[in-house]
Amino acid sequence: MHIRWLMALLWLPVAAAAEAPLFSDDSVIRAVLTAPLAQAHAQKQQSARLYLPGTFAYLDDAGNNQRLSVSIRSRGNFRRQHCDLPPLTLNFARKEVGGSLMQGQDKLKLVSPCFNQSAYQQYVILEYLAYRTLETLTDFSFRTRLLRLSFVDSDQQLKPWTALSFVLEDQVAMADRVDLPLSRIDRVGFTDLDRDAAAVVGLFQLLIGNNDYSMLLAEGDGNCCHNVKPLRRPDTGLFVPVPYDFDFAGLVNAPYAAPPGHLPVKTVRDRYYSGLCHPEAVMERAVKLFQEKRPDINRLVETAAGLSETASAAEFVDDFFDLLDSPARMREEVLDRCRGGHLLGD
Repeated sequence: MHIRWLMALLWLPVAAAAEAPLFSDDSVIRAVLTAPLAQAHAQKQQSARLYLPGTFAYLDDAGNNQRLSVSIRSRGNFRRQHCDLPPLTLNFARKEVGGSLMQGQDKLKLVSPCFNQSAYQQYVILEYLAYRTLETLTDFSFRTRLLRLSFVDSDQQLKPWTALSFVLEDQVAMADRVDLPLSRIDRVGFTDLDRDAAAVVGLFQLLIGNNDYSMLLAEGDGNCCHNVKPLRRPDTGLFVPVPYDFDFAGLVNAPYAAPPGHLPVKTVRDRYYSGLCHPEAVMERAVKLFQEKRPDINRLVETAAGLSETASAAEFVDDFFDLLDSPARMREEVLDRCRGGHLLGD
């Protein structure tokens, strides 16, 4: 086997020995979250936010109702500050979840509509679709599970509501699953990136029309990187980027989303590649991966639960694959725009 292809295969992680029940399939879970939701929402502007006790009830595979204790608090950055219904963290007690759907889980991010409106329900479904697309492409991704979740305020200050929402795999659980350690660093050097993994991430962000990320730098004074978790490969010392938080993507097209001011585009629906340069062979492997996975990605769009904008989403995805299939567009819209070409080695 050619050495370049061998190296490309080596960065693929080994499957976890034991599958977490929560992520064992992609059926929609029917559940009820009962907690002091109004209190949690009222804390959204506070830097120190308390966990508040509640219960999480769900229907198991046999149709039986199961109840677990859970604590909640508001989370996030932009959405926590601007949403009427800010996203939540669900904190389960590990010692209490054995034998349940949440076995092995601790803290889970819950992504739900920003406002109790049908349009915002669609944005959640489309962001879920972005996560599922990345899962289709690589194990270096956060796993997700869709819920038809009813929210009940235990203080009865808010009326109950139900929405399709999804939970996101914990970052420590993700790192353990792919058997690579999370790294807390200030920045990642261009030449310190695993090129095959970085090329896949760059093209994936182009697919969904997202530029709200960095594989190299943090936002502000936080840990690296912006909307990307870097994992370090012990064998090579190179960093594998794992992206998350796609609500600013063109695929989602949320009304509050805008492209970075330095890009020459007006809306997030204007796809623009601001990714990194990679050797020709690396890009060819990444492009081939996307082309091979196109039927699976198209199927995700066509069968997405609750999606009313299927045609629009499919058209946006098809334009990406038309780009990949056109040498002229690839040259103009990707290869001539990539960053860091002067740092490439052989």
